[in-house]
Amino acid sequence: MPAPVITRFAPSPTGFLHIGGARTALFNWLYAKASGGKMLLRIEDTDRARSTDEAIAAIIDGLTWLGLDWDGEPVSQYARAERHREVVEELLSSGHAYRCYCTPEELAEMREKALAEKRPMRYDGTWRDRDASEAPAGVAPAIRFRSPEHGVTVIDDAVQGRVEFRNEELDDLIILRSDGNPTYNLSVVVDDHDMGVTRIIRGVDHLTNAARQSQIYAALGWAVPAMTHIPLIHGPDGAKLSKRHGALGVDAYREMGFVPEALRNYLLRLGWGHGDDEIISTEQAIAWFDLAGVGKGASRFDLDRLTNLNAHYLRQMDPGVLADRIIPWLRAEGCAIDAAGRARLVAGMAGLKPRATTLVDLAASAKFYVANRPLALNEKATKLLDPAARERLGGLLPVLDALEGWDEQALEDVVRHHADAEGLKLGQVAQPLRAALTGSSTSPGIFEVMAVLGQQEVIARLADVVH
Repeated sequence: MPAPVITRFAPSPTGFLHIGGARTALFNWLYAKASGGKMLLRIEDTDRARSTDEAIAAIIDGLTWLGLDWDGEPVSQYARAERHREVVEELLSSGHAYRCYCTPEELAEMREKALAEKRPMRYDGTWRDRDASEAPAGVAPAIRFRSPEHGVTVIDDAVQGRVEFRNEELDDLIILRSDGNPTYNLSVVVDDHDMGVTRIIRGVDHLTNAARQSQIYAALGWAVPAMTHIPLIHGPDGAKLSKRHGALGVDAYREMGFVPEALRNYLLRLGWGHGDDEIISTEQAIAWFDLAGVGKGASRFDLDRLTNLNAHYLRQMDPGVLADRIIPWLRAEGCAIDAAGRARLVAGMAGLKPRATTLVDLAASAKFYVANRPLALNEKATKLLDPAARERLGGLLPVLDALEGWDEQALEDVVRHHADAEGLKLGQVAQPLRAALTGSSTSPGIFEVMAVLGQQEVIARLADVVH
C-alpha cells in the first residue's frame, strides 16, 4: 500500500497571507483532498526579528476565510529548534557538517571579491578541511553543511521536469548560525521529515532550495518527498507581481468585497486548467485536481477577470447568504438591522444582484432598504424632490395608504392610474417617488422597491418628505 499523501503549507509570518501564498495553500489543500490525504500547516517563524503574532493570526484568518482547513494543530518551526540542533549534531558526527570559524570580516572580503569578479557569492571552503585546533580564540563557530563538490544534484519535479544542479555551484551553506539558531534549509528538511510530508508543493523560487535540501536528505539517509514547484504569479505587464499590480494580502481582497468562492476559483485557474472550464466549484476542483494540469509558465494576475468572476458568484448566491454577508458592511455604515430589515434585504436581492460586482457594491446599493429614517438624500434626489414633486407625492400618499393587495403589479397599476388622473406622465410621479424611497435617483425597479419595503415603510418614508 502506498503511503498516505501528506502535504504542507508553510508560510513565514512576516506579513499577511499574500495572494501567491494563498494559491500555494490552495494547491496543497486540493492535492491532499483529491488524494484522500492530509494538509498540515507549519508556521516558519524562525526569523524572530520579523515574525509577529499579528501576522500569524492574519495567515490563519486568511486561510479560514478562504475555506482552506488543515489537519491537526499548526506547527511552530521555532518551537522545534532543539530538534533541529539535534540533527545538526548528527551531521557533525557523520562528517556531513563542520564548524566554520570565519569572522564577519573574512566573509565580507569573500563577498567583495565575488562582486569584483561579477559572480555570485559562494563560501570558499576555508574551514571545510581545517582542524578545529586552528580556530581563532573568541570566535563562535557557525555549522556548515559539507555539500558534495562534484557531480550533479537532480530534482525530478512534477511541473518543472528533470532539473540538474552542478554541485560545484552549491556552496557549503550554514545550517546552524553562530548564535545557535538553525537556518531555513536545515529546519525545513527536519520538519518535513518528522511531519511525514510526502509531497512538497511550493513556488518555483524554491527550486534551488530543493537542491540544497535534497543533499541534506541524502546525508541523513532520509527519503526525499516528491517535489512540485509551481510557477510564480506575475502582474498584467509580465513583471513579478508587486503591490502596484494588486499583490495584496488576502484580507485586502476580503475588504474589497470579494467572496472566498470566487477568489478560490480564480486562484485555481491562475496556473491550473481543466479543459475550457472557467467556473469550477469546490467539489469539481477536488474531483479534477491533479498536478498534470499545472502550467509551467508564469500566470498573470488580472483584477478585472477576478472582478467579473466575483460578479458571477454573487449572481448565483443564495439571497439569504448574500444578505448575511453584506450586513456587517451595512452595520458599519450605521444601519440598525432587525429581522424585518434582513427580510427586506433578502427579498430585494433579485433586483440588486445583477448590478453588483463586489459585496461592497452590493451593500452600497442595498443600503436604502435598511437605512435609518429620515432617509439621507443625495444631490440628484434632492433636486427631484422640489416643492412641486413633494406636493404630487402628497396626493399619492392617501392612495397608497388605502391600497389593498400590496404587490408589484397592484402598485404599478395604482400609480399609473393616479398619474393619468392627475394629468401627469408616469415619470413625474415615479422619479420623485424613487428619490423619496431610496434617497437616490437610481435603484432597481421602483415598484419592486415598493413591494420589498412594504406598505408601512413606504408610507412612513413618503410622510418624511411630504410633511
